[in-house]
Amino acid sequence: MSEEDSFVSCQRRPANTLAKSIDWKQGLIIAMGVPILILPSLYDISGSVWAFSIVIWTVSVIQGFLQNMAIGEMAAALEVPGIGACAQRVFNNPQKYKGKKYNLGKFVGAFCAWSYWFTWTPVIPIFTITAGAYLQEFIEPLAGVNSTILNLILGFIIFSLITFFGSKGLSGGAKFGLILAAITIVPLFVVVLIPFFNGGFDAQIIVDEFLPPEWGWSIHDIFVMFGAFAVAQWSACAWESTATYGAEYKDPGKNLPKALISCGLVCLVIYFLVSLSVFGTLGMEGINEYGYATLVPIAIIDFGDVGSWIALILLVAGMVMLIQTAFLGSSRTLHCMSQHGNMPKFISHTNKNDAPIYAMLFQFVVGMCMIPLGSPAMILAASSFGFCIALGFAMMSFIKFRREDRWKEIRDKREYIAPKGWYYVAWAIMIYQFFILIPGCAVYSIAIYGYQSVILGAVILLVYVPIWFILHRNDDPNDTTEEDYSSG
Repeated sequence: MSEEDSFVSCQRRPANTLAKSIDWKQGLIIAMGVPILILPSLYDISGSVWAFSIVIWTVSVIQGFLQNMAIGEMAAALEVPGIGACAQRVFNNPQKYKGKKYNLGKFVGAFCAWSYWFTWTPVIPIFTITAGAYLQEFIEPLAGVNSTILNLILGFIIFSLITFFGSKGLSGGAKFGLILAAITIVPLFVVVLIPFFNGGFDAQIIVDEFLPPEWGWSIHDIFVMFGAFAVAQWSACAWESTATYGAEYKDPGKNLPKALISCGLVCLVIYFLVSLSVFGTLGMEGINEYGYATLVPIAIIDFGDVGSWIALILLVAGMVMLIQTAFLGSSRTLHCMSQHGNMPKFISHTNKNDAPIYAMLFQFVVGMCMIPLGSPAMILAASSFGFCIALGFAMMSFIKFRREDRWKEIRDKREYIAPKGWYYVAWAIMIYQFFILIPGCAVYSIAIYGYQSVILGAVILLVYVPIWFILHRNDDPNDTTEEDYSSG
């Protein structure tokens, strides 16, 4: 691009908006941290429902196709960053709330965005802590180092790298993600496939240990099962993160659905193969023995003693890649919330590369502050509530987007449309999230982690309520301006 073209482009693009800089392949690469989400969660889900976890993982990815097609249609048509931005645009109806002190539609959209932010934010410190634990286990000189200090140093290095590459724009993040993907995804495939050919995999283990011996399909068991689905979707449906960059695709109508579908297919293959290989090779006894490090014994079986180092490199690189996915996605949710006035205005500032640098720095600080808290599993369970709420409101947004006349002009111009009948699919998913998965998640969390995880989730979600009302206490009740924060 010439200097003149660059100047004209900057003149046309509104201040502090995101540049259209990526195609579907780059969107896919940035989101490729999502398949790694299964690794630490294998232990938790398997411990609750044994080999039935294979079914839960696979069905959850398929569920992702149902809801992500709707999210993709909205994000591509509105050209905004995914779930949080779609909800803020669709629920905000100034005409409806004219003359009233608060625009409650705007509040619902903001709460959805906050819930979605809470879904991704714990990933950043949790996987930094987990990566630190692996390093201490395998690198002897690090074993005696204070774990909190090590994790803070590790977090500072990882967050600095991601912020540096992310500050160059999403294309910079894609280049960094490509390096991590090459280190992670291909070796992961190799490690989990080898047991099928060297005799390590035994299908009879899955048959014999399909469900826990005490499982009786009681009401409690059924709620635990749906709770396992709620926790699993936190990982298996998270490839909607490709839609989080909806404002930054060069041609959203074509690139966004390609990125969504390709990432979903990769996740479907990986989640099925990894869960099948791990359980069929280790069984419940082996999974309990190795806990969150389930790939370590399989890598050792595949490659001998050097296998532990292969597993270490694979896992740490995968976790850094996942941290990048969460870091970039959550910072864009914050950026959009700030543009809508639902977070402090300074967070919406972008740098010369149109990257949301202040939102990224905010995530940097939040991540560093959360590292000393520890207890990854309980925080993950708590953040699953946020994802259920965000997805439920996302489906409600899609329903409103399809029905309301004020979106007709945008609907008529959209290049990508979810398959026929998706309006009714959205209704079913919304009911499923609000009335089945959220109660199931509560029962599951209490049974596995205690009441603390439910309380933690409720506190973090509800703390936003007073924040929103404080931010909007001086709004003009007669202002009927409807914000349009597309990429320009």
